[in-house]
Amino acid sequence: MNKTVMVLVTVAALCLGGTAFAQEDIKNHPKCKYSGMDREQFAYSRMLVAYEDGTEVGTGSLRCTSIDLAINFAKKVKSVKVGDYTTKTLIDAEKAYWVIGGDVKGVMTKNPKWAFAKKEDAQAFIKEHGGELATYETSLRTAYNGMVEDTNYLHDAMKNMKGHGHEAPQHKHGH
Repeated sequence: MNKTVMVLVTVAALCLGGTAFAQEDIKNHPKCKYSGMDREQFAYSRMLVAYEDGTEVGTGSLRCTSIDLAINFAKKVKSVKVGDYTTKTLIDAEKAYWVIGGDVKGVMTKNPKWAFAKKEDAQAFIKEHGGELATYETSLRTAYNGMVEDTNYLHDAMKNMKGHGHEAPQHKHGH
């Protein structure tokens, strides 16, 4: 009886794409270290950097990950994972199909960057929302190159929100 239950639990976990296990990073890192964003709310853009010294950093976006990688340039990176835009499960950032641009508002950036596990999902997104297919390296480089513009954009957004008695901007996950 116990073996049957264990098999059913294992099969259920696999059928869910390991969702229960994939969410462990959110439990360990509920808020982005740099923006304070709720990583569960932004599961589709969250990232997890694991360093070879055993430390991990959970962020809410590629922009915040780029900040961490720049600050910790002397640490050797073990892995970088990103939330799949479609399923919200963590995937290898270097193997992901990235889309830069499009009409879906970005997370912590004016120039959105989304990751997909499947090329077909990335292409479907581009067809519906625009943008260009890219690699992780190109997406990371775009995040670094846009840092000044994004920082000014975020400062202006925060200033405008405070001036109108509103909270910080909430990004919508649109499909």
